Amino acid sequence: MQKVRKAVFPVAGLGTRFLPATKATPKEMLPIVDKPLIQFAVEEAMQSGITDMVFITGRNKRAVEDHFDTAYELEAELDLRNNDKLLALVRDMFPSHIRYVFIRQSRALGLGHAVLCAKHVIGDEPFAVLLADDLIDSKAPVLRQLIDVSNAHQQASVLGVQDVARSETGSYGIVSGHPLADGIERVTHIVEKPRPEDAPSTLAIVGRYILSPRVFHHLEQIGHDGRGEIQLTDGIASLLSEETVVAARYEGTRYDCGSKLGYLKAMVEFGRKHGEVGEEFGQWLDNGRKSPG
Repeated sequence: MQKVRKAVFPVAGLGTRFLPATKATPKEMLPIVDKPLIQFAVEEAMQSGITDMVFITGRNKRAVEDHFDTAYELEAELDLRNNDKLLALVRDMFPSHIRYVFIRQSRALGLGHAVLCAKHVIGDEPFAVLLADDLIDSKAPVLRQLIDVSNAHQQASVLGVQDVARSETGSYGIVSGHPLADGIERVTHIVEKPRPEDAPSTLAIVGRYILSPRVFHHLEQIGHDGRGEIQLTDGIASLLSEETVVAARYEGTRYDCGSKLGYLKAMVEFGRKHGEVGEEFGQWLDNGRKSPG
């Protein structure tokens, strides 16, 4: 049984829904209180046993690379000020067993193309894909939950899913299948962003995947869609013809931080739980936002 050691983080998108904030700042670097979205995703991967973090980047994404690089000047300044707490916080981002790899996607040609850019790094191993826009608050890391499902089903590819309103199917990859166990289905059909009347179900993929390396072959074969993009859902749909793909409902609360409303909800809920300001912030919210400061 091959261990899932590598994770792909597609971060080359333009983030147009958050303009003008994302004109010069990658959307993945937008903070939830004091931690950027991409760091939440990387920490989830670390907690799930991932050791190789593979970022698919684009133009104006240098801030993502810098965030996961050693900041010698910052560390020297914190050390000089004897600010051991912040110094440890910065250094803890770089455990010695973690490797960061950055691959430039020269053109934004869809999520499938972004994943395909990682082929030479992933090799012949199962791997994870995490979309930082989907921030999931859970006791057990969602990626760890999916890895456990994969191991329980002979290392099948696994898609993290949740039920959505039928009116929202046009915003997701939608799957349908046959029940295997509580909360788990064998996928028989998958389609990208179907109209509500055409959707085979309301079971939506939410930015977490465990994939067989065989998916690269299918991504290379399917070609571009009508918009000139390579869709990951199309590659997975092709993969169904030869390998098992499982859909798993995860335990946790998802915040769609690709939308302004989802981002604001995440800011409030994570703000309430923040170790430094959570209690005071919660009191301010609960008291009708009338307290000073």
